[in-house]
Amino acid sequence: MRTVYLYGAGGHAKVIIDILKSNRITVSEIFDDNPAIHTFMGIPVSHTNIRSPLIISIGNNAIRKKIVEKFNNVIYYPALLANSVSISDLASIKEGTVVMQGAIIQSSAQIGKHVIINTRASIDHDCLIEDYVHIAPGAILCGNVEVGEGSFIGAGTTIMQGIKIGKWSIIGAGSVVVRDIPDNVTAFGNPCRIIN
Repeated sequence: MRTVYLYGAGGHAKVIIDILKSNRITVSEIFDDNPAIHTFMGIPVSHTNIRSPLIISIGNNAIRKKIVEKFNNVIYYPALLANSVSISDLASIKEGTVVMQGAIIQSSAQIGKHVIINTRASIDHDCLIEDYVHIAPGAILCGNVEVGEGSFIGAGTTIMQGIKIGKWSIIGAGSVVVRDIPDNVTAFGNPCRIIN
């Protein structure tokens, strides 16, 4: 892959563009729904004609899912790995996932589709990260952690071994998660408690 297209002209795209440059991959064009944006970081921005290979450069989990559903699997989504990541040969990473600088993914971890593993996040052995999850910078997931679809794990959070996080939940930054968290809640603290 020598060229790629992005969907989304915002802050997350800037980091993805840096990763692509370090991998000597050119961004041919960026697609964005905002008709007022015509260029982004010197790259032309279009509002029609989505093309492959496409990386969704939007941090919002629900929006990434809507974009994928909109194109109903007619677009090819490559995974993107920064040069400075450490990934076990026994880990698996699915399409559309982006792994940022300094991240670590250990043996037998399974990373779903269109996941963001952000800067210096650590995913230990046998973790299961479902589709559309965002693991924020510096988060630590100990072994056998499961994170359900669409959930957000805040910066600097630690999730202890064997914990399950439900679908579409938010774990606030700096939390220490010592018990399972259900679907569709916001939780925060040390120890982490449901707040909404």
